[in-house]
Amino acid sequence: QVQLVESGGGLVQAGDSRRLSCAASGLHFSRQVLGWFRQAPGKDREFIASISWRENADYADFVEGRFIISRDNVKNVAYLQMNNLKPEDAAVYYCAAGWTDLGRIVRDYDYWGQGTQVSVSS
Repeated sequence: QVQLVESGGGLVQAGDSRRLSCAASGLHFSRQVLGWFRQAPGKDREFIASISWRENADYADFVEGRFIISRDNVKNVAYLQMNNLKPEDAAVYYCAAGWTDLGRIVRDYDYWGQGTQVSVSS
């Protein structure tokens, strides 16, 4: 059974940093593309970043160098380091796993975590 479990969310102040983790089990982690998405109330789920099994990373334009995606293929964990957080970054953050290199849309991913809430106060 495939499981992706996000952690690290919470309430932060604008300008703070936060690292999200995504622990995976039940899949061939080291060979899959991992992605991070977010969804704010009333909005569609939005692509943030992806990382291939070769550790090639791709980012949405709005990231502007503030976020870094990484992976640990020994621990089967993906990370999203978020720096200089802004109030507009508040959302539920999801990790996902799939096989589509440079995947940027929801249907590129086969497995999803339950999400972790990030709230940013101004």
